[in-house]
Amino acid sequence: MASDTQRGDYSGTSGQTRLGWINGSLVTLALASLGVVVVAGLVQVSFGAYSMSIGQAWQAVFDPAVLTNPYLLLQFFFGEGIAETVAGAFGLATAEPELTRETLIVWNIRLPRVVVGALVGVNLAISGAIFQAVTRNELASPYILGVSSGAGLTILLTLVIFSGLAAYLPILAALGGTLAFVIVYGIAWKNGTSPVRLVLAGVIVSTIFGSMQTAIFFFANDIGIVQSAIAWTTGSLTGTDWEQVRMALPWTVLSLILAVAGSRQLNVLLLGEKTAQALGMSVERVRFALSGVAILAASAAIAVAGIVGFVGLVVPHIVRNIVGSDYRRLVVGCAFAGPALMVGADVGARLALSPAQIPVGIVTGLVGGPYFLYLMRKKQQLGEI
Repeated sequence: MASDTQRGDYSGTSGQTRLGWINGSLVTLALASLGVVVVAGLVQVSFGAYSMSIGQAWQAVFDPAVLTNPYLLLQFFFGEGIAETVAGAFGLATAEPELTRETLIVWNIRLPRVVVGALVGVNLAISGAIFQAVTRNELASPYILGVSSGAGLTILLTLVIFSGLAAYLPILAALGGTLAFVIVYGIAWKNGTSPVRLVLAGVIVSTIFGSMQTAIFFFANDIGIVQSAIAWTTGSLTGTDWEQVRMALPWTVLSLILAVAGSRQLNVLLLGEKTAQALGMSVERVRFALSGVAILAASAAIAVAGIVGFVGLVVPHIVRNIVGSDYRRLVVGCAFAGPALMVGADVGARLALSPAQIPVGIVTGLVGGPYFLYLMRKKQQLGEI
């Protein structure tokens, strides 16, 4: 049963305005996270075969020739087809401006990596926050509950065996993640579930699916595919471009909208099943609908960046400690803090062993592992929220 403080936090009061849940801690977190993304992004776009200073990178990112050209921006974020359609409908000029070498390098090669990292951070953080609410388990995340391994297995099958279906990666990843979560829930169910059983079931499913991923490598004849698949299973943003941005962006926006819309239901779920039912909620139906949102978000991230561990576990904990347990604030906070962690970790992955690059999933694992240990040492009763 939730405490009186939690009840007041979740239910809200009639005296509050519609945006009354926005407080100083949330604004501070959002501004600090944006600062981290901007600084880390500028560092990221400054390094490469063609070196430039932070100042030159700043000028390239905020080049007016790009930012004042709607047609060019539409091309980057939505593709040439949509750009031409919108330009024709609104009479936009389609002539491309003359750009400096620095601007071309930053916008065509380096900036997409930062944008993909930010989108992946949003998706994984939101996914972890939702899973922690629907399972009432603070250890839950797409990585620990087997969703990542299920989506990863599906994508690996697509890349290695059914390469003709590569255009449908986010949808296929969502199907694989859904299957894994259903299996985990089925294994853990025994007149209900518990935080411990869900985690153990997730470990079992992740182990089995991980073994199946390794087995798929033996069916690949091209060593290049094997190498890229191995890098993909550890989580990497190397080589990402605007195609990955366009692949993840619509699913990220949809997942974020649905997560914010479902924040009140997530608050009610944290009060416990009996309380939620007494308030008229169809608990299982709401739980699986919100789990679908979490799976969609995680799958969109996995489809473009591979399996990045611990982001979905660490970020919701950090945000919860700063803004509180109200999921209206928690979801929005995760949408800012997730990109900060991912973009910052990717800078570390890029510069740690420069000029060699390590997968960003290794860095998030090195950060998330000690934090997980810290949680275990800090709390005597770790598990149920």
